[in-house]
Amino acid sequence: MIRGDIKALSAYHVPDSSGLIKLDAMENPFPMPESLSKKWSECLTSVDINRYPDAEMAELREKIAKHAGVEANQILLGNGSDEIIQMISMAIDPGTCVVPAPTFVMYDLISRWFKRPVATVPLAKDFSLNANQFLQVCGREKAEVVFLACPNNPTGNLWSKETITKIAKGFDGLLVIDEAYGSFSERTHTHLLASNVLILRTFSKVGWAGLRLGYLIGEADSIAQLNKVRMPYNINVFTQAAASFLLDHFDTFEQQVADIKAERERMMDALESLNGVKTFPSQANFILIRVKDANAVFEQLKSHGILIKNMHRAGGLLVNCLRITIGNPEENNALLTAMDEIIKGVPA
Repeated sequence: MIRGDIKALSAYHVPDSSGLIKLDAMENPFPMPESLSKKWSECLTSVDINRYPDAEMAELREKIAKHAGVEANQILLGNGSDEIIQMISMAIDPGTCVVPAPTFVMYDLISRWFKRPVATVPLAKDFSLNANQFLQVCGREKAEVVFLACPNNPTGNLWSKETITKIAKGFDGLLVIDEAYGSFSERTHTHLLASNVLILRTFSKVGWAGLRLGYLIGEADSIAQLNKVRMPYNINVFTQAAASFLLDHFDTFEQQVADIKAERERMMDALESLNGVKTFPSQANFILIRVKDANAVFEQLKSHGILIKNMHRAGGLLVNCLRITIGNPEENNALLTAMDEIIKGVPA
């Protein structure tokens, strides 16, 4: 029978976006250039779907290792970063998981799947993280694992180098630094790699969301141990072939990332100019804003054909907050036009 605590959980909800401008899921809005798409399609026709994938993913791990500036034996691949979070939660000793609040919901949800207690450390009103407070909670709760999203989701900010370093040096358990949005950030954290420090990344945000490919960087022994709980053949033949091809053309996606960052700055300036809209600093591919009535703005944007993420339901520091993924210029202009009309009409 299904466990009672599982029955009490709510499933992760993905809203229907049919017919809407989709600015809710932190996807890269730019399609693959047609010339590259044609070559990519030709590459996929050579895949033998009657055979299992390369279980060791040797060629792909070599390419990702080169891309990340590490050795292949320091790379573990997952079906999205979510699967890697699941592997970590499965493999480590029983004990509490400590996370900031608010942060990426899957750290909490996956921990609960494995009956792992979760303790949260509230962020300050400006979404900053107090390293001393965080370490005190880790000690009090006898934490075994910590997840730090850098930049953080859904707030978009990047905690200071001093904060992350202090936690990395002061925590004896396993620290996972999640760089899902690292491509849009001013800083990465590979310099902190240690026997108890891992770096989690994904290709979803740079344009490969449909491939569901994440990877973990760590010391070779740590990766070897975690690899024991990886399901065989977890990365299918199409994802392996597609990613291997696309890594050879990664400059295309680096340019798209640069374009998204430029649009992010333009959007920040435009949103800040709207009366009654507070924007928060972002080093991700989205912007968090606070308005007078988030539910009303969210619903009215949907009536304008635009879907964003309503964070108000999470409560706490996210009351009346909305998260807007950076789209292409046309999508962003549509959002700004709609926001201008809506904000002027929303009652104070």
